[in-house]
Amino acid sequence: MTSAGHPEHEHVAPPPWRDVRVLRVVTQVVVLLAVGIGAAFLITNLTTAMAERGLSFEYSFLDRRAGFEIGESPIPYGATATYGQAFIVGLLNTLFVSVVGIVLATVLGVIVGVARLSPNWLVSKVAAGYVEVIRNTPLLVQLFVIYFAVLIQLPAVRDTIALPGSIFLNQRGLFVPGPQFSPTFATWLAFLGAGLAVAIGARVVASRRAATGRPSHRLGLIGALALIGLAIGGWVIVGDPPLTFDLPVPGRFNFSGGLALSTSFTALLVGLVLYTAGFIAEVVRGGIQAVRRGQLEAARALGLSEGDTLRLVVFPQALRVIVPPLTSQYLNLAKNSSLAIAVGYPDLFKVGTTMANQTGQPVPVIALVMGTYLAISLGTSLLMNLYNRRVQVLER
Repeated sequence: MTSAGHPEHEHVAPPPWRDVRVLRVVTQVVVLLAVGIGAAFLITNLTTAMAERGLSFEYSFLDRRAGFEIGESPIPYGATATYGQAFIVGLLNTLFVSVVGIVLATVLGVIVGVARLSPNWLVSKVAAGYVEVIRNTPLLVQLFVIYFAVLIQLPAVRDTIALPGSIFLNQRGLFVPGPQFSPTFATWLAFLGAGLAVAIGARVVASRRAATGRPSHRLGLIGALALIGLAIGGWVIVGDPPLTFDLPVPGRFNFSGGLALSTSFTALLVGLVLYTAGFIAEVVRGGIQAVRRGQLEAARALGLSEGDTLRLVVFPQALRVIVPPLTSQYLNLAKNSSLAIAVGYPDLFKVGTTMANQTGQPVPVIALVMGTYLAISLGTSLLMNLYNRRVQVLER
């Protein structure tokens, strides 16, 4: 029996060294202190070693004359430009090959991923062989094969290979029609933006109506027609064509006009696209196989064709599985572009290496290059996470 006035089960607080809440806080504080001490130790050693060698962690050299040429530059650049301008050229080259590579690798990866699930034995085996070869050989080896064994061995300019669409290929690179923007392009772009805004608004309203069970297919059609109508109407209204293409013309020793893509850029782009597409194909295949079989049977029962089933039923549901690992492949492509140094393409890493050698400031340059790659990766992740959130909401 218990004495009067005392409850039978009185709650007694545990001592601090046994309290889970206290232990969690103490553990986090200890880890934070250990990381801080370790970081301070490394920074102290770095600054001491740099001071002993007469180096400093500053970026005043970015305003100095670079003194070296860059073979490919999307903006005006010469040897009299500054190191800061050279770095911007390398960044733009990296962004260009990364964006184009992501688009092309996504298209090729989706095609190969769908082909792996094809009922046609030959198509599925060819796709599977491509994936296995690409995924199990290093990208650097593939770049060497594409550059030295394929592109360098192409015919000279006088024997150039002519492809459909005024496209020419030789050992100097790939020559394609180059876009030319007229003064009316900005006005036409405003029309296009208005049509895109109408289309997006119609889609949002259609999604809300569909969630309540009301018919919404007409709104999507109206949005698409508004986009097409404003694009075509704006093209006619502005007068001069906003966009034309300058065709490459073969000469005696080289091509004039058009857009010239060097052998280095072509090798890097082809290598990144082929390599990344092999991994994207597996991501797409896994996402499609994650869709329940009952969904396919329901689509067939409604009389949908294989193409409509894939477009309207399978892919919208597979995206929730595809998008997260697809983000990782996009990040890998952007970071793998640093292998451009192997084929001589002046990307961010190659330009940064030249800057570090000439300025004698390797640590600040490497830190700047790492920070830039980090910013590119975080920006890509942000965009893909926003799209992933939208896909997840649409699925519900």
